[in-house]
Amino acid sequence: MRKRNKFKHGVYLLLALAMLLYALPKLSLANGPSWVFGFGVVWSLFAFMVIAAHLHFIIGVDEEKTKRLEAVRKAKLEQWQTKWNEETRVSQR
Repeated sequence: MRKRNKFKHGVYLLLALAMLLYALPKLSLANGPSWVFGFGVVWSLFAFMVIAAHLHFIIGVDEEKTKRLEAVRKAKLEQWQTKWNEETRVSQR
């Protein structure tokens, strides 16, 4: 499942890059401050954000964070289980 998901993000990354490379020469960014210039800048920023998000997922920054969170969850569960075991022992006496 993870490989297919990364493949999907890879395809979307390539599509976003192709879209950006196709559109950048057509955007009018040389006319100075105007509505057309503002649209070109905002559109380019959104395209770069999409590319960065897909790269972030492909590189796997979230996987490391997920592993750390899972370790914390396991430690908390063990603490709760020992606490519950102690409470049941005390209540059985």
